[in-house]
Parts: sequence; structure tokens; C-alpha cells
Amino acid sequence: MGRLFGTDGVRGVANADLTAELALGLSVAAAHVLAEAGTFAGHRPTAVVGRDPRASGEFLEAAVVAGLASAGVDVLRVGVLPTPAVAYLTGALGADLGVMLSASHNAMPDNGIKFFARGGHKLADDLEDKIEAVYEEHRTGAPWVRPTGSGVGRVSDYAEGFDKYVAHLIGVLPNRLDGLKIVLDEAHGAAARVSPEAFTRAGAEIVTIGAEPDGLNINDGCGSTHLGLLKSAVVEHGAALGIAHDGDADRCLAVDADGNEIDGDQILAVLALAMREAGQLRENTVVATVMSNLGFKLAMEAEGVQLVQTAVGDRYVLESMKEHGYALGGEQSGHVIILDHATTGDGTLTGLMLAARVAATGRSLAELAGVMTRLPQVLINVKDVDRSRVSTSAELAAAVTEAERELGSTGRVLLRPSGTEPLVRVMVEAADIEQARAVAGRLADAVKSTLG
Repeated sequence: MGRLFGTDGVRGVANADLTAELALGLSVAAAHVLAEAGTFAGHRPTAVVGRDPRASGEFLEAAVVAGLASAGVDVLRVGVLPTPAVAYLTGALGADLGVMLSASHNAMPDNGIKFFARGGHKLADDLEDKIEAVYEEHRTGAPWVRPTGSGVGRVSDYAEGFDKYVAHLIGVLPNRLDGLKIVLDEAHGAAARVSPEAFTRAGAEIVTIGAEPDGLNINDGCGSTHLGLLKSAVVEHGAALGIAHDGDADRCLAVDADGNEIDGDQILAVLALAMREAGQLRENTVVATVMSNLGFKLAMEAEGVQLVQTAVGDRYVLESMKEHGYALGGEQSGHVIILDHATTGDGTLTGLMLAARVAATGRSLAELAGVMTRLPQVLINVKDVDRSRVSTSAELAAAVTEAERELGSTGRVLLRPSGTEPLVRVMVEAADIEQARAVAGRLADAVKSTLG
């Protein structure tokens, strides 16, 4: 698998890349590293462990629980819950560690392990590096120091986690959702119980699809990566809006009453103005990545809201928010972070807040999302090129400068090397789709001839 930890934990094909042995070993390593860092000092350590409904999550959960308990950590199993629920419960229960087993929006054969530190925050990069190093050291033969007798960890189920998390979601809502009919697409994933319960308790009339997980159907033709079913269901049922999650429910995309997609940029725009109105948008600033549509940037400028842009990845959005104390950030993909109420992206919370804005204003989701106009965007992946030279090629720099001159203030160019493949992504936005295609095509040709 190369380096084990990526930008969002450890992922791979379950039982091929991500084996029970690996899950157990990483869990033991995590316990030892946190103990050495002083996290467990003066008390008996506790971990919260949750998973999405993937079939492989059953044996991987068993491996993680066994590893932690064998290292002297008491384990609270919360079962199938969203990633943000595990993060929330880790903080709310005062646990020393949280572990979520999920591959998010990936296909069913994949799975992943994500660790949360005390408070429910993402584990620091240096600790992930240390866990990986310690795991590798012991995998090749160095014996573990193992507790015995009363020193081993105890394992118990924490069924109360479901109600505790739902109560948290309802408790932070600014207003109820009475009178709204909402279609929820749960992606046959981790929010299949949580999301319908939360929306119902908040007063909405709900219709659910993709809410029958069987361990094999997660993300299969439904959820935030496949909006077709949701669009049809919203129109068919005459709903005010639709909400779609991914497999671990850390993302949220929406559909308006006419079946039109409302992406993460538009959701951010709606929530930014709602939070500003409520005095909750600290520093009058929202954080997004460089991949956000230029229409979002122009809309925020028109509304007098400051925009901070980061590299692609929710981890970079979160880092900026925590460093500067910002309250709202997210990605076009629907990974929205409302830092006053969550330590990570929370799709159910985002959907509830979006619906609450519709209910409070009496305006349609389409009208609210109309605060921004998405500019046409063309993305071309140029394969089999030397991605390492993107930032140093004078020829490419000249091509980009010429493209930017042609597009002016109503267009944008972004060349981004892939982090995992030998390709460069060429993204062009313009007021006119044909212009965007033409400029993107010329830049793609320039990338191929220069770096190929």
C-alpha cells in the first residue's frame, strides 16, 4: 500500500490491502504511541469504535477492538454510526481515542481506518507517522509489552451513542423543520438510521431512499455520488428539497424542488449568509479550497464575505479554520465543517442546517442557492505526463498567463498535479461553456506536449 496513512486515514481493498492483521497491528501501535505521548497518563484509557455497514467492517471492527483491548484500552463499541458521530462521541464521552472503520464514498470492496484524538479531532500527522513507524517495527519482529490480568482492556457496547448523537444534532438547530417535506438518500450507509431519526425529530415529513444497508450495497447507485434517484424522488413526491449523504455521512449534497443539484459551494454560500445574519460567521470569513467554483468567490465578494482558499482536501480547510478561528468551511463535494458544532465534516448536520434555513426564511432552496451562479467548468485529466514539473515549466506558465488574459475577471485556470497518479488536472471556468472548453483544450495540449 506504500505509505499507510493518506489524507483521510488508511484505506484499501478490505482483506487484500486492509487486512485484519493490519487493523489489529495499527490499533495496538496507536495505543502504545498515545501512551508514550502521555495521553493516557493518570487514568485507564478508553476508546470509541464505530463503523459503516460494509460487510468487511464486521471483521475489521473485531480486529481493532481486539488490538486496543490487548493493549490495555477499554473499548466502547457504538456500532454503525456516521464518522462525525464517532468524532462527536469521542469528545462528548471524554474518550482518549476514536476509531472509525469506513471508506466513505468509495465502493463497497474498500474499507478504511481513521483515528481521532481526544476531543474528536483528527489525529496529528506526526502521531500518524509515529503509529505507522511503530507498527512496522513490531510487524518485523520486535515484541510488544502486553498487559495481563486486570490490565487488559474491557469491551462493552454503547447503544446510547445513537440517541446521544441525534440529541446533539437537534440541540444545535436554530429552528424546527415543521411543514417541510424532505427526501433523504442515505447511500445505504452509516446514516441510514441517524439521519431519518434526526429529521423526523426536527419536525420534517420525510421520504427515505437508500436506507436499507445490507453490507454490500453501500454507495451502490445512490447517495451523494449518484444523485439521479434523489432528483427523481424529490420531483415525484413534491418535496421541498432532497438531501444526499455518502457512505459514512460526512458529506451532504442537496437537490431543490425541481430536481436540480445544489453542490457544496452553493450549500456553503447559503450557510455563510445564514450564519452571518445570526452573528456566528466569525471574522466574516468562510474557508474553501482552490477547486471551489469561481461563482462562489464572486458571490461572497458581492455579499461582503471574505473567502480564504486552501489546497484541495478537507484536512487543509480544517487546519485553516482551527488556526484562525473561522466557523465555516468546506468543499464543493459537500464536505462542510461547522466548527462550533462538529470537529469534522458532518453531512447530517449540514443537511439539517440547510433545511432549517429554508424553513426559517420561507424561501425555496433554489431561491436561497441563487445567491451564487455556478460558472461553467471544464476539467480535463492529462495522463502519462511528468506531474512534478507543473510548477517549474516556463512554457506552461506562459500558456496559463495567456489563458488568464483571455478569460479576464470572469474566468479561472487551475493546473493541479494528481497526488496519486501520473496525470495533471486542467480546470478552466468561464462565463461561456464553449470558451471554457476551448481554453481547457489548448492548455491540455500544452501540458501534454511540455510534460509528456
